[in-house]
Amino acid sequence: MCLAIPAKITTLEANSMAEVDILGVSRHVSLDLVPEAKVGDFVLVHAGFAIQVVDEEYAEETLQILKDINLVDMEAELAGTGE
Repeated sequence: MCLAIPAKITTLEANSMAEVDILGVSRHVSLDLVPEAKVGDFVLVHAGFAIQVVDEEYAEETLQILKDINLVDMEAELAGTGE
């Protein structure tokens, strides 16, 4: 199963990269597919790439659904172990 997770852009970096926040976890992602994205925007992230800019309401609703099915908690635990 493939998922794109909503994330908020916190910092723009060189070479079309950005730092994003996913429920308190920071990740570096490529903005090559969404060059219009800016700090404060919410994007869907899949395999290290932001693939679409989405509105905050959609992002929050999607994250809540992922929390409700316990998928986000599992992903956060894996991120903390380096797996």
